[in-house]
Amino acid sequence: MPEGHTIHRLAGRHRALFAGRAVAVSSPQGRFADGARRVDGRVLLDTSAHGKHLLHHYEGDVTLHVHLGLYGKFTDGDGAAPPPVGEVRLRMANAAHWLDLRGPTACELLDPLQVEALHARLGPDPLAEEDDGGVRAFTAVKRSDRPLMALLMDQSVVAGAGLIYVTEALFRAGLRPTVPGRRLTRRRWDAIWQDLRVLMRSGVAEGRIDTVRDLHTPEAMGRAPRVDRHGGEVYVYRRAGLPCLVCGTPVRTAELNARNAYWCPVCQATR
Repeated sequence: MPEGHTIHRLAGRHRALFAGRAVAVSSPQGRFADGARRVDGRVLLDTSAHGKHLLHHYEGDVTLHVHLGLYGKFTDGDGAAPPPVGEVRLRMANAAHWLDLRGPTACELLDPLQVEALHARLGPDPLAEEDDGGVRAFTAVKRSDRPLMALLMDQSVVAGAGLIYVTEALFRAGLRPTVPGRRLTRRRWDAIWQDLRVLMRSGVAEGRIDTVRDLHTPEAMGRAPRVDRHGGEVYVYRRAGLPCLVCGTPVRTAELNARNAYWCPVCQATR
């Protein structure tokens, strides 16, 4: 499932392609036909993202909400749209560009109250321009006995951070994934929150997840770049059994809350 930086990148791209102009909207697959008819020909005012949720804001207080889930994918191009191939849930087009959406978990229209309810059930987004230091998220973390990894991946606590960012932020903070939330100090929380903001902003800018510091890059260490479908240089994510880039200890893995956790037993000594 795409992490929050990808959704923010999509919001920016869709804004650049379509915002400020009337958009032709259709549903070649048919599953979004009623919704497509409601916004077809309307002006797309703006786009935004909250965590892993993408929002297209149309004139008339109508918002398209998309959650890609595990299988959703956007494709786009210039000029006239080609004949639809496969199960195209949503197609957008204007005179210069087209966009197709396939396989999303959610593709629906929301009214203003429903948009407000969506925001209310999500935690703060590290990529939001307005930032209170993640106070609301820290309050939820501090009162819980759940493992930090589970809390940080809970979208009602922190919106947008997925397994890669959470795994790497915990490594950089020197904390095991299993540390109970209630044991986290405000100082350590502030460091994690600001680290997530920096790392995820870099992801928006670069289009990939890089979490290693300058002295641990392939160039600095004289090692081969990481080869993985997710791309990017990381410390422990999906590096089970390989030496830690900092101390050389083999990276460990175990299942936690039905997800694979990764950590260095030396660099992440705090339990």
